[in-house]
Amino acid sequence: MTVFGNAALFEEIFGTSGIAQAVNDNIATALFVLLDRFPLAVITSALGVIVLTLFFVTSSDSASLVIDIITAGGFHDPPVIQRVFWASTEGIVAAVLLLGGGLQALQAAVIITGLPFTVVILLLGYSLIKGLRQDFPDSHNKNGNPYSKTT
Repeated sequence: MTVFGNAALFEEIFGTSGIAQAVNDNIATALFVLLDRFPLAVITSALGVIVLTLFFVTSSDSASLVIDIITAGGFHDPPVIQRVFWASTEGIVAAVLLLGGGLQALQAAVIITGLPFTVVILLLGYSLIKGLRQDFPDSHNKNGNPYSKTT
């Protein structure tokens, strides 16, 4: 994606492109507005759709695997039908949210469910630091000087 971002910036600064306006109008089409500026736009747009599809399928598959392992009590080889259930559930929830309230409902649901997880992440970070200090008490610098040796 860095290549696309740099290409969009180059087109916006040196070209006669309206990519920034396309982003402001409809961010979902901005990639295709950029790809339309280059030769073989139809082929690169088709490849863009394929890459985006692979990204979403891979992400969903990984999420299903993680949820499946967690619900199986940490067992790393749960039944395939259980993984299919979780993947189907993810897809059904996303489809219901999209059909029921559109993209805004889906985005709101992501933020509502993700915001409490921020607290969990902060607690995990705290517990990691605490655990490292317990496991390696000699490597913790107590005087605050990063250049002094610990004794």
